[in-house]
Amino acid sequence: MRKIKQIFEILLFIGVTLACVAQSSADEFFSVRRVYDGDTIELENGMHVRYIGINAPEISHQDKPGEPFGSEALAFNEKIVLSKPIRVQMDQEASDQYNRRLAYIFLQDGTFVNQEIVRNGLAHVLYISPNITYTAVLLKSQQEAMKAGKGMWANWKEKPSDYIGNKKSRRFHLRTCALGQRTSKQNQIQFGRKWDAFWEGYAPCKKCMGQGAIEE
Repeated sequence: MRKIKQIFEILLFIGVTLACVAQSSADEFFSVRRVYDGDTIELENGMHVRYIGINAPEISHQDKPGEPFGSEALAFNEKIVLSKPIRVQMDQEASDQYNRRLAYIFLQDGTFVNQEIVRNGLAHVLYISPNITYTAVLLKSQQEAMKAGKGMWANWKEKPSDYIGNKKSRRFHLRTCALGQRTSKQNQIQFGRKWDAFWEGYAPCKKCMGQGAIEE
C-alpha cells in the first residue's frame, strides 16, 4: 500500500511539473507600443490594456488638470514597460466598460508590473470584484509604500474627518455622499482619516471626492 502511495505521489509530481512546463511554454509575450498613464497601455497589436487591481493618479486631459503624481506614474510605467515584451494575465473579467483588456502585467524576468507601481507609491489598490486574484499581494505592497513614505504617501497631511466605507465595494465616501449614505448598515465601516481607509485597501469614491482624493 505504501509503495502504491509513493508511486502515485511520484506520478502526481511528474504530472504537475509537465503541466507547469507546458504553461510556461504557452506563455505569449507582447511588445508595449504606447503608455497612456500609470495604469493603461497599448500593445503592438493595438489592444488597449488596463491594469487590474490598481488605480494611478490621472494625468492632464484637455481641460482637466492632472492629479498629483500622475506624471510620475506615467514616467515610471514608461520606464519599465515601453517597447519591452510583457505577459498579459487575465482574471475573471476580460474587459471593462471602455473595451480595454483587463490584465495583470509581467515582464520576462517575472516582475509583476502592477505591484511595482503600487510598491513605489504611484498607484493605490483598487478592489473590483471578481478580479481579485492579487488583491492581498497588492495591498501588502501598498502598506509597505505607505510606511516608507514613497510617492503619493510622502509627507502625508490631512485633517481628521468622517468617512463611510463600504465593506462590499471597498470604497470610502464623505459622510455627506449619497452613495455612502445608501450603504447598508452591515456593510458600513467608519474611518476617521483617508490614510486609515487606504491602509485597509479601500479606494476613494470619485463621485464625492473627485480629483485630489489622494492627499490634501
